[in-house]
Amino acid sequence: MSTVADPFAYLEDSNDPATIEWTAAQNARAREVLDGIAARPELVRRIEELARVDQLGVPVVRGNCSFLMIWRGEIEQASLHVREGDVDRVLLDPAALDPSALTAIDWWYPSPNGTYVAFGLSQNGDERSTLHVLEVASGRRLSEAIADTRYSKVSWLADESGFFYTRYPPGAHYGARAYRHELGADFGDDPCIFGEGRKPEETISLDDSADGRWLVATASLGWNRSDAYVADTHAEILSFVPLAEGIPALFEVCPGNGALYVRTDDGAPRFRLFEVDPHRPAREHWREILAEETAVLSGLAITANALALHYLDNVRSVLRFRRHDGTVTAFEGLAGATLCDWWASEDRAELYALSVGYFTPPVVQRIEISQHAATAQVWAAVDSPADATRYRVEQHWCVSPDGTRIPIDVLSRADLARDGTAPAVLYGYGGFSVSLLPSFSPTLTPWLDAGGVYAVANLRGGGEFGELWHHDGMRERKQNVFDDFIAAVEYLGTSAIADPARIAIYGGSNGGLLVAAVATQRPELLRAVVCVVPLTDMLRFHHFLIARLWIAEYGDPDVPADARILRAYSPYHRVRDGVRYPAMLIQTAESDSRVDPMHARKFAARVQTATAGDAPILLYVEPNAGHGVGKPRTKVVAELADRWAFLFGELGPSLR
Repeated sequence: MSTVADPFAYLEDSNDPATIEWTAAQNARAREVLDGIAARPELVRRIEELARVDQLGVPVVRGNCSFLMIWRGEIEQASLHVREGDVDRVLLDPAALDPSALTAIDWWYPSPNGTYVAFGLSQNGDERSTLHVLEVASGRRLSEAIADTRYSKVSWLADESGFFYTRYPPGAHYGARAYRHELGADFGDDPCIFGEGRKPEETISLDDSADGRWLVATASLGWNRSDAYVADTHAEILSFVPLAEGIPALFEVCPGNGALYVRTDDGAPRFRLFEVDPHRPAREHWREILAEETAVLSGLAITANALALHYLDNVRSVLRFRRHDGTVTAFEGLAGATLCDWWASEDRAELYALSVGYFTPPVVQRIEISQHAATAQVWAAVDSPADATRYRVEQHWCVSPDGTRIPIDVLSRADLARDGTAPAVLYGYGGFSVSLLPSFSPTLTPWLDAGGVYAVANLRGGGEFGELWHHDGMRERKQNVFDDFIAAVEYLGTSAIADPARIAIYGGSNGGLLVAAVATQRPELLRAVVCVVPLTDMLRFHHFLIARLWIAEYGDPDVPADARILRAYSPYHRVRDGVRYPAMLIQTAESDSRVDPMHARKFAARVQTATAGDAPILLYVEPNAGHGVGKPRTKVVAELADRWAFLFGELGPSLR
């Protein structure tokens, strides 16, 4: 390749005094503009009020205890609760550990009888977890403090004397391994049980059967292939036997009921399900129990009486149960809501299902599963701050240039006329097999109440229609994602849903890449862009933080053929001098340990120097936050208020 211009390379170094000074000036300018928008004070008040609604997690039952995360609306961070009978108590409150509210619980795993909980804590949203153990009855913290346990998966031993877990080498972004730890031991002496000699870019996860006998290790390379292994913990020497190895497909293995259940897209892009005898794990002994369907088999869970199956049918959740006799029945209790999390165990004839909708707050149902029926009752629920009858949700379809039909959810006030005069915000992601399903979004209501439209496009690269849909939006096919999004923008403007002169686009992370790419490819279509923690320099992304993990999704800039594809859409390199770019609000954070803030800095600087228009190009870098996980409520409110104030200011509706 020829030499690539990189005029703002110096902004890659967060610690360079020049970068620090430049960033401070950018933040000052952004604050001056955003704080001067007339709608912002009222938006802060409204969003703070709407954000006070509680958020629930799905409970995990161990012994006589139910554990779950709850984010009470008036507190800064989610806390871990334990319910024993009718008594609910806070087991772990990050605010009690850190009055600054910058410490968060990343993950947690109770032991089999509910005696202990292993959990990860991180600061400033950096997700660099340290593993701790809490005794449930007393609330006493044990001596464990195991660093570098980012995204750790913990499988407890059946006797609760220790656990298997994953951790990284000290300070490293790659090279995760699985270890065995005995409570009270020095973790530096923990034996490695899995991962030696594997590619450092692989991520490793663990899962086990309820009785602790079968331990599954999965090594994933990217988001479209994984190797899976099983070990018998009763054996004298722990040894992992391959279930699936070296096959370009995904294998999700759930152990339970004396079997291994394998969900895979191997030969079935919408996934199928196999039952495997762990004593005979070779592929020739696998038995297919669910063939591929039109709907996508998105996940499974094991109960004592049935397999729970989560399907996606036209971007909507469907829950079914497959009983031991092979019969499959549908569960009608979701009523169109999204199944966003669940918990089950092979030794319990029940499933806890957490569901939400755009205007339906979290509801946890306890579903009892007999041999012939599934009956549900509400286990926990949250009151909604918004009247759902005031709004409507419609699914539309647009057509991408190659003829692919793209679904779009369109949200608006129920009485809003379809006359082509409404301002609209279009959200998208399109990558890593992430499915954008209806989610509870009360802070959208000020925008909708003011007569705005909010739309969500299900682009290729996601997982809504299976692995082929994902493949069609990755690597050399990434331009399909941008074409899909552009088609959705055009559809909103030509179908009388929105005023074509007042359309904004919004996305974060890979979605930040999406909106930055579309803004540089079709700037004339857009009035405004909200670009959050984005990737923008696709020729150097792999040099920063954990980004080598994403080479499987995007391609390798060090390979000339991949580099040509990446350069063609890389937003930083697509910016052209003398073009009138739409107004932009670019948000990032100094503690982001996924997407380096250098992407946002370089992109903002390049657009600011290139644009021929007078629309504001704003960059705000939050100093004490990360990619989004673990952000305290106050910062979430302020960040949302900035985004919506910017959109109100640029697209013109008045708050009602």
